[in-house]
Amino acid sequence: MNPKLAALAQQVKGFMPHTEGLALYRAAVEAAPRGPLVEIGSYCGKSAVYLGACAAEVGGVLFTIDHHRGSEEMQAGWEHHDADMVDPRTGRMDSLPLLRQTIERAGLEDTVVPVVGDSVTIAAHWGDAALVFIDGGHGEAPAHADYEAWSPKVMPGGLLAIHDVFPDPADGGRPPYEIWLRALADGFTEHAAEGSLRILGRPIRAEAQ
Repeated sequence: MNPKLAALAQQVKGFMPHTEGLALYRAAVEAAPRGPLVEIGSYCGKSAVYLGACAAEVGGVLFTIDHHRGSEEMQAGWEHHDADMVDPRTGRMDSLPLLRQTIERAGLEDTVVPVVGDSVTIAAHWGDAALVFIDGGHGEAPAHADYEAWSPKVMPGGLLAIHDVFPDPADGGRPPYEIWLRALADGFTEHAAEGSLRILGRPIRAEAQ
């Protein structure tokens, strides 16, 4: 990975350790020549730098999707609330300005395309993707809705990445772990793992049956 972008990614506000970001980058290197990359959950653009760095190298594109109003756990009174992310005009969370700043600083404005809106609504009008990275809302309803909407979009031979998968409930919430189990039950196969990041493959043979 480009050293300058790797350094920048570590400076961006977010929740992905560098080792997991590099694993995500490696998965993107494998997938990007086959088609577009899609990320569910942009926040301030930390993981978009890892994925976007790969897309830039191969002449690909990353679509990063978020409503930018913050997930449940980022609202006032919750563990991951950040008062600096509140729009003083509306009192609502708004991470879009920081995402745009990150993409500009990274020099990835021609490679990373922000898509602002509800991920399930967007998925209903989307085609296939070579890699789908699910890292949006971690509550039960949004996590399962993202999986149901986006897992079918992974092209045969493509990759599905899920963040914050913790087998031990003491380490983190259940929904990302649950959708990882659903993916395995639905025919995805284990491909790689790093920390809480899980990467699964969609076998070509499963689509042919």
